[in-house]
Formats: sequence, structure tokens, C-alpha cells
Amino acid sequence: MRVTAHVDTFAEDRLPPREMMPEQRFDLPEMRYPERLNCVDALLDSHVAAGRGDRRCVVSPAGTWTYTELLSTVNRIANVLVDDFGLVPGNRVLLRAPNTPMLAACWFAVLKAGGVVLTTMPLYRSTELRVMIDTAHVKLALCDRRLQDELVTAAEGIDDLTIAFFGGPDEEVEMLMRRASDRFDNVETAAEDVALIAFTSGTTGKPKAAMHFHRDILATCDSYGAHVLQPDANDLFCGSAPMAFTFGLGGHLLFPLYAGAATLLIEKAGATELLDAIETYGVTTLFTAPIAYRAMTAHAPQRNLSSLRRCVSAGETLPKPVWEAWHAATGIRILDGIGSTEMLHIFVGSPAPEVRAGCTGRAVPGYVAEVHDDDGNRVPNGTVGRLAVKGPTGCKYLADERQSTYVRNGWNYPGDAYRMDDEGYLWYVARTDDMIVSAGYNISGPEVEQALLAHDGVKEVAVVGKRDEVKETQLVKAFVVLADPAEASPDKADELRAFCIARIAPFKAPREIEFVSELPRTETGKVQRYKLRDR
Repeated sequence: MRVTAHVDTFAEDRLPPREMMPEQRFDLPEMRYPERLNCVDALLDSHVAAGRGDRRCVVSPAGTWTYTELLSTVNRIANVLVDDFGLVPGNRVLLRAPNTPMLAACWFAVLKAGGVVLTTMPLYRSTELRVMIDTAHVKLALCDRRLQDELVTAAEGIDDLTIAFFGGPDEEVEMLMRRASDRFDNVETAAEDVALIAFTSGTTGKPKAAMHFHRDILATCDSYGAHVLQPDANDLFCGSAPMAFTFGLGGHLLFPLYAGAATLLIEKAGATELLDAIETYGVTTLFTAPIAYRAMTAHAPQRNLSSLRRCVSAGETLPKPVWEAWHAATGIRILDGIGSTEMLHIFVGSPAPEVRAGCTGRAVPGYVAEVHDDDGNRVPNGTVGRLAVKGPTGCKYLADERQSTYVRNGWNYPGDAYRMDDEGYLWYVARTDDMIVSAGYNISGPEVEQALLAHDGVKEVAVVGKRDEVKETQLVKAFVVLADPAEASPDKADELRAFCIARIAPFKAPREIEFVSELPRTETGKVQRYKLRDR
């Protein structure tokens, strides 16, 4: 093992205090993890060591890497991180790229070297990236050259942040890799060392950074991966979510590689591209959002989807008509599920034989799920209440007082209202907070409000989710009070939308803007958003 000068304990030092940590359960026999482990051993190195190195691993339009080729690439990057950039265990490394083989290789390399990986979405703007950098105290970033502009802007004024670019033979990372060794001894991290930091949604106000251990990564594979997905080594995974989302991370990397299977990484993954990928590459396992299944259903009869045998939906509740239409068109029972960034991945969801249309499913093996009232007491079956979960993963915010809201008495409260039937199936009712779920993305209304309020012409604003009955999802709607009401017009709405897109990711910008003379408020001055939702 490499000897390092010191260990950066920043993340561990900012874990919640013991009394605010979730209770973590390891009820399954396969979850008897050793005290020291590096999750990359199980996800990558073990396959090569067992003689499976010639199996395909990462597939993309540019070609295919075997497990041996991925391991060689990862080891070279890990050596570059340590020898050229001085990475020591615990350092946070920000990654910025589309879903590409190099992004996957960088992700593994950071963990191999004992670093903490922070993957960001390509759509994020400089203001959002800056908050992440400051919150996590990032000192090193690896960035696809095509996405440099926003990151360079975000880094302005940070003297101790190093940015290294990749994405071509003449880029710094690739040039350093050419003279680096393809052998690297994984840092012997502890099972409870922080491996990744994932940001939930809001980033211009006060973002929530969820931390997960090396052990957590294996636990989600041994629970949802093994007992619900049940993949085998011949599977080819594909999906639409960025790897910055833990839903995408699981579907693109964790579950396929843990099983010795392969992953197909495509940069653009709309409904048409996903259908093309299934036909062209023989995808067997698909991860995407309900809106994509709805869009693909109409074209499914004209496509050769014979290779597909498993479909997973998450990000927002899966409407029963979408499930039924997809099943009628393909014969495949979509696996609905609820997960969260705080829990790492899906914790409620059932395997195909147990799926019920319109129902999220039962607690994933390894997890316990209940429905509680506001005081934390379990309510009778059939009663609507707050979903409460315990299992091998749990919420661990980085130095955030909102830990006490998500975790109470050892239970994780994801913020969803559910009812449970007598067979343990959980039926989604609504969100219990002000998050807007649109096309699989969690969007913070207050974050959008802050972006709009930065415009000189905006006096007040309130943002809510509006139900889109056609696409069966939510869209972001803003109610705006202008400083000069005479300026209200469609052109003004377009101006504000463009202003918003320049400051936050485009998918967060309001699809609809309605100008109003005033916002409904309580006597104490709080905006009554429920009245706006009822419009």
C-alpha cells in the first residue's frame, strides 16, 4: 500500500454527531463487512483477479473496454492523482463530464486512491459549482474540456484549486497517464471512510451534501442490486440519469460492475436515443424516469426491444397508466422504486414477480419501512403518514443542521407521504415538502426563487410545482410580482426565463411564469404556496 504523508479528515470531521446519525442495520448475511475495505476492490479489481478481465465492461459509441482495460486506465489515473497532483486520502475531487468512459474511470480512480469523489451534472452553472466547491472544500477538479467554461468561472478567486482537463490525447490528464504505471495498490480505506459526497438539489442557497461510506456503496449492491434487480454477468445496463445523481450512479456503475456485467454510457439519452441504444447494443436493463417510458411507449411496437428484460423507474412516482401502457407494449413490468440521495439508492421497490401497478412496492430486503405520524409513532395500515426507513445506508449530511429534520430517533424521513397496506406494500400519496419533481429531477422552489429575485425587475416571486396532466409529471411555475406591473408581457416572461437559465441549470428554470399583483400571505408574512398550487 502507498504511504501518504497525512490523511485529510475533513469529511469525517464533519459527520453528524453520533446522536443524530441514522441507525444502520445489517440484517442480511452478505452485509457482514470487514472494518477495512475499499469498495473498488469488489466493483473492479476482484473481477480481474478472478480471471474475468477479458469480459466487456464499459461500452460506448467510441468502443468497448474490458475489465482489464478499465482497470489499467483507472490505475493510471490513480497514479496521476497521487504522484502528479499530490492527492492524499480524504481529499475531495470534483468530477465534471457527461456520462463517458473517462468519467467512470476517474470516479473509480479517486476512490482507489482514498479520495472522496464529488460528481457534478454537466448542466450546472458556475454559481452552483462554486457552492459545491466551497461546501466540500474541493482542492482538485477533473473536467472534460468541453465543459470547462462554467467550472473556470466558478473557480475564480480560489487560489488553491487545481483544475486538470481530460477528453483528448493532448489534454493534461491523458498526457500524464501515458507515463504513469498501470499498477496501483488500492488504499486500504476503512469501511466507514467517506467515499462520496452527493448534493441533493438546491445549490444557490444552502445545499445539502450527503456523504456515503465505502461500505454504503457495497450495501446498496447487496440489497437493491442483488434482491430486486438480480442481474447476471451477461447483462448490459443503460440509462438516462447523469452519474452525478445516485440513481444514475447505481444504474450506470455500481449494479452492473458488482455483478460482473457491462454498462453502456451514452452522452445524450432522450427517449429516441434510449430506443436506439436498446436496438443497436442489445441493452437488457434500463434505468430512466417515468416521462421517458411514456415517450417511448408509442414507438415501442415499431422497435426491436427483444433484448430488454428489466426496466427500472425512479426520480418521481410512476403513474399507473404509464406502467400499464409500457407493459402492454413490451410485456415488461417496470420496477418502480423510491430512493434518495441521502439513502444512496432505492430502498422501497419490489422484484418483477411482486410488482403491482401504481404501487411503489415493499421495503427492499435489508431495509425496514414504516409509516409514521408527526410524532414518530407508527400509524395503522391504510393510514397516510410520513415514510420512515432504516437499513444499511442512511442520511449523513456534511455539517448541516437539517440532519435533525431528515433523521429522528434513528429513522430516516425522506419527506414523502405514504400509506401501507396489510401486505406491506407502500402506496405513494405526495411529497411532504416543497420540492418539485419534474422529469425525474428534484428541484428546489426556493432556489429558483432566488435566481429570479436577482433580476432588478422582480419584486417578489413564489415558485411551485404545477401538475402537467399530459406528461403526468410536474413543471416549474413561477408567480412573479414585478417592480413595474406595466412590464408584464410574454416577452418579459421570456426575459426572466433566460435570466434564470443563465444562473442555474436549465431544467430548474420555470416553464410557466404568471404575473400577479401580490402573493397570498399569512398574517405573519409567509407565502401561502398551497393557494398558488390550487390555482
